[in-house]
Amino acid sequence: MDVMRRHIERHKTHRIGWLRAAVLGANDGIVSTASLVLGVAAADANSENILIAGVAGLVAGAMSMAAGEYVSVSSQADTEIADLDKERKELDSDPEHEHAEMTAIYVERGLDANLAAEVATQLMAHDALGAHARDELGISDTLTARPVQAGLASAATFAVGAALPLLIVLLAPVSALMWAISGSSLLFLGLLGSLAAHAGGASVPTAAARVTFWGALAMALTAGVGALFGVTA
Repeated sequence: MDVMRRHIERHKTHRIGWLRAAVLGANDGIVSTASLVLGVAAADANSENILIAGVAGLVAGAMSMAAGEYVSVSSQADTEIADLDKERKELDSDPEHEHAEMTAIYVERGLDANLAAEVATQLMAHDALGAHARDELGISDTLTARPVQAGLASAATFAVGAALPLLIVLLAPVSALMWAISGSSLLFLGLLGSLAAHAGGASVPTAAARVTFWGALAMALTAGVGALFGVTA
């Protein structure tokens, strides 16, 4: 029977954890490093000082992304663990009330009361804590917090993203540096948005336009600050 066949549809939701961290890291790497380099270049710094500033921004940014993602997602994980511990105690102390909670959840989702009670009974008999985690708390294996994965993904992709503007600094002449960095960084951001949208099953043009717009705004503002406080060589 069709209802007994193994579920083999492939969805994108399982990518949410690492994809969010990876896109955030790469986007931040490109935008922050390109903006930093443009700001220093607009202040009439030489190519050596621009490169030093960019490398320092890469190292500091990658470590900041790793630490920030790890701490942030760890807080989410701590909350999930605390909620699961509380739910486990409630299942031990008052299983009837927990069964009634599950029944009410399934009734709210459209089942009649008798069927909802039977579904709650069977799911709780199979894995009571898992059923409550998924249907009451919204915690699942697919979306659960993974601090180490998020931290490593953000740091690695930040470093890759930050390396792209630095490569332009090495290749482009100082006279054309600002235009070269601006143009290439916007191209990199557009490609990043497109790849992220493709991986997540979202609209490619919308994602590309979104990251490109905000990247351009950040670079323009930073270059403006550099020009305002710059000194002549």
